[in-house]
Amino acid sequence: QVQLVESGGGLVQAGGSLTLSCAGSGRTFSRGSVGWYRQAPGKEREFVASIKWTTIYYGDFVKGRFTISRDSAKNMVYLQMNSLKPEDTAIYYCNVDQQFWGRGTQVTVSS
Repeated sequence: QVQLVESGGGLVQAGGSLTLSCAGSGRTFSRGSVGWYRQAPGKEREFVASIKWTTIYYGDFVKGRFTISRDSAKNMVYLQMNSLKPEDTAIYYCNVDQQFWGRGTQVTVSS
């Protein structure tokens, strides 16, 4: 089993930055694909970024604003978000292999 806890969300002004953290446990977290998805009210779930070993993917909307990274020794995956826009407002979820999910952390970007 995998247990995931997201943190780092909050309220930020447009153009600001936030760093989200995903703390995981279990071998699957260490060796699997760890991803970030987001879901805004009334919108479908959207892929943000993922990382597995040295392979990293980003959603098309990122345009260089977000960076995913990991600290395997600490079982942590991070999502550095810069130049935030109101459209980034959503609940951000951490997942492993698109199977195990955290409870999410709310990101709200004001204009």
